[in-house]
Amino acid sequence: MLASARARAEEMGVVPISPGGGAALRFLASVLDARAVVEIGTGTGVSGLWMLRGMRADGVLTTVDIEAEHQRLAREGYSEAGVPSQRVRTIAGAALDVLPRLTDGHYDLVFCDGDKREYAAYLSEALRLLRPGGVVAFDNALWHDRVADPSRRDEETVAIRELNRTVAEHESLLSVLLPVGDGLLAAKKVWVPETD
Repeated sequence: MLASARARAEEMGVVPISPGGGAALRFLASVLDARAVVEIGTGTGVSGLWMLRGMRADGVLTTVDIEAEHQRLAREGYSEAGVPSQRVRTIAGAALDVLPRLTDGHYDLVFCDGDKREYAAYLSEALRLLRPGGVVAFDNALWHDRVADPSRRDEETVAIRELNRTVAEHESLLSVLLPVGDGLLAAKKVWVPETD
């Protein structure tokens, strides 16, 4: 099923998550015993299939993409893989319009693979959406090896470089940058007890 989802991605000119990145997402979903996952950037369903494989049998993937055609192809892939339709909620629209309508503290995992220039805003939304102990993950955290090259100053590279720094320095996040695919940045939302 992943092979046909990858073939659809190639036909559409969409770059899916690497097999290593997908395996890492499946692992994270499994370790979290994920029941509720948000995905920003449906693509043709490759990353969604990986996460669904790691989620609980009653888990629901909410996936957001600005391209309705991508979501149609992803639904085909989910159906081929035997994923019950009630396990996937597709929402067509811009992530920053959709995410504010989702429930605070409800999600176990938020996976971001949308507009790289919006990664900082996705992080803010993810921190609100995640339960304590939940994980936010960003694909393309190495951005074709440009992030480590200070001479690269294009908008997307700078945005990802700043995101990596923000996550590393954030006091309520425990992070790791995995060198799989194009880099997968994952960060756990650390529970901090409220003080009176």
